[in-house]
Amino acid sequence: MALPPSSVSRPAAPSTEPQNPSPSSGFTPRADTPPSLQNAPPPRSQPSAPGAATGGATGRVTSGGQLPRGAGQEHRVYDLRPYTGYLTKHDRPHQAVVDWIVRETGTDVWHTEPFGFMTADRDELSVYHTNEMHQVIAGIVDRFVAGDKDPQVMNLKVMTVGNPNWRSRAHPLMQHVHVQTPGIQAWLLTKENAALVMSLLRARTDVRQVQAVDLIMHNGQTEKLASLRGRNYVLNVKPSPAGWPPYEPETGEIQEGYQLELSPLLSVDGRTLDCVINANIDQVDKFVDVDLELPLPNQQIHRTKVEVPQLVSWRLHERFRWPSDMVLLLSCGVVASPDRSQSAMPLLNFSAITGTTAGRADALMFVEFRGKASQNLTQAPLVPQVSSRVSAPNRGRY
Repeated sequence: MALPPSSVSRPAAPSTEPQNPSPSSGFTPRADTPPSLQNAPPPRSQPSAPGAATGGATGRVTSGGQLPRGAGQEHRVYDLRPYTGYLTKHDRPHQAVVDWIVRETGTDVWHTEPFGFMTADRDELSVYHTNEMHQVIAGIVDRFVAGDKDPQVMNLKVMTVGNPNWRSRAHPLMQHVHVQTPGIQAWLLTKENAALVMSLLRARTDVRQVQAVDLIMHNGQTEKLASLRGRNYVLNVKPSPAGWPPYEPETGEIQEGYQLELSPLLSVDGRTLDCVINANIDQVDKFVDVDLELPLPNQQIHRTKVEVPQLVSWRLHERFRWPSDMVLLLSCGVVASPDRSQSAMPLLNFSAITGTTAGRADALMFVEFRGKASQNLTQAPLVPQVSSRVSAPNRGRY
């Protein structure tokens, strides 16, 4: 098998339009150029002869030839237009297809034996690999091109509970699910039982609802939510350029709060839902003061202090699969609270005075699939303020 036509360079068609390339980059974007191609890098200059480049290997230039077929590899092209044609407002909708394929296969199969490659654009996915790998890829592609094209609704609720004893009454209503991430618990609930558990939680005085939102998403795409606030502290003390006062503080800032990413993928019949959930929560537990004694020109001592932040964080990056008519409930245990309560009267905000926060809570996350957006009366999705652990081998991105 020879190299596919898309992998070799094609001669440019003659154009009657005047050429006015940018002197700095040699590239002039057209009006219909997508955002991902607006800032094209300047073309690299090629060495005139092997070894002309310095500071690194140049690689051996070949004429292409035949692709390796020792493991029975085949080249197939999958049509993505039935899916990407609906996502006209997305810059790179085909990237979701590539991401989900790598989540299913892992990254190692594309960088080791047997030889294979995968590349995609808005219209097509080109894959060269074994027949067994093509069967896996075809199953993922079918979920995009043959699945539901309408926007879907994912309901997300994030809550905190001061005491984890809520499980004693809710345990009979929940079905436990195995989770690989240490310290994380997961349960599946019918929608009726989920409503009962929610009622039990709301009847408690130590429950706080941090987030409740309906996310309008296309199948396979990733949506991000974030709620962050900055906390300033004295990072360092340096000599003052004005001379007086002799030293001035240098402040730093730590972003505390939560960041969530959801990427759901429905089966072709809509009965099963795969969802990659990536959650990061960071909180400043307190600032530890460190006293400094700095010399003055008159042989005296200037006493000041710097602050060292004590952080509490937790991470969740996992892929879950459950029936689409059930609700997934996640608990990260008694960890840093994803939301720090603010005093109604700033003068009575003792946390700001003492530098401590009572930030321990059982963080809960309800994830529910609610079907097509056209069939739901939902609120407008929140505008993101920013940005699984899977069984297949990967390099951290998936």
